[in-house]
Amino acid sequence: MANAKTPLVPKRGLIKVRIEMSKTGPIQYLKQVRSELAKVTWPSRKETMISTTMVFIMVFIMAVFLFLTDQVVAFLVRLILGLGN
Repeated sequence: MANAKTPLVPKRGLIKVRIEMSKTGPIQYLKQVRSELAKVTWPSRKETMISTTMVFIMVFIMAVFLFLTDQVVAFLVRLILGLGN
């Protein structure tokens, strides 16, 4: 049986799972956040610049592709429906 501190959460059908919820105050929470952020391996400036450049290039390529696709589809629709006279 579940006690009052651990709520039961449904999991796929009728099976229920107990979730242990520890209560931490805001100060303890912020300390844990700071500790976890210290463990993160941050990218270097060079890696960030390369990734950003690659994203811009891919966005540009996709924009051109979608523009051309839209123009072709619009042309075909006008051709089929005879709206381009």
